[in-house]
Amino acid sequence: METFNEYHIDPKKFTFLKTFEDNWQVIREEFKRFINQASDEERKLTYDILGPKSKTIKTKGDAKYSAFGILFQGLFIEQYIQAYQIQYPDYGPDEASKKALLLREKYFPNLANLIKNVNFIDDDIIRNVYYGTFHPGLDIKLHVNYNPHTNRGYLGLIVPEGDVAMKICHDQLYWHEGKFLVLDHSYPHCPHNYTNYDRTVLVVDFFKPDKPRDEVIRFEKEQVTQRMQDNPYSLGVFGKSDKAKEEDFIKYGLAHQLEWDKALI
Repeated sequence: METFNEYHIDPKKFTFLKTFEDNWQVIREEFKRFINQASDEERKLTYDILGPKSKTIKTKGDAKYSAFGILFQGLFIEQYIQAYQIQYPDYGPDEASKKALLLREKYFPNLANLIKNVNFIDDDIIRNVYYGTFHPGLDIKLHVNYNPHTNRGYLGLIVPEGDVAMKICHDQLYWHEGKFLVLDHSYPHCPHNYTNYDRTVLVVDFFKPDKPRDEVIRFEKEQVTQRMQDNPYSLGVFGKSDKAKEEDFIKYGLAHQLEWDKALI
């Protein structure tokens, strides 16, 4: 019997997530089709334009985390680029927006329709939707994602057997294909992938339903404005507040973090 608490939350509480679970294989197939069929140019465009990037979250060694998505702060990626007039090294906002739309429509039409349907029924409750892949050997330093207005759902798409897990506070939790793992990422956490295979999930951030909607919208707007000023390529997902505090390191997994830091010396 799985147990839940204030940071590990029962996904059954959020009925709108069932739409994604019911279609998890369709979502996975779109991801696999992109990975297997996209041209080198399309891949570069996707990771350059559709991928949220962090300046504060650190990984050990050369192992990487890659991400790209189609919805950010309730806007489809092409709308988000235009709304914040993001200037990329190789593209202006108009060109980047057009290219993002073409990629979204070509490779992720079913995922886009699922998002539209859920947000139509549940008043734009879904805020961010992106694929996140932990490559082999990944070990991410303890951090927080200070988003007290949202929860983060991980829908397992490709989950290898072995030691690939999320350490959050004093728990170690695991992903399962076709199922959601829902967390409050405002609590300190550090995921890892010690297998020889990629782990890919669909990350779905959504407003906490028990908080007043006008309150969370106002908070999101203020937070995203600051994050975009600090790092426009974060797409509002990551920010300076992601750093864990010293007391977090002392309270949660100090021994693990000491081993992590030794590897950097």
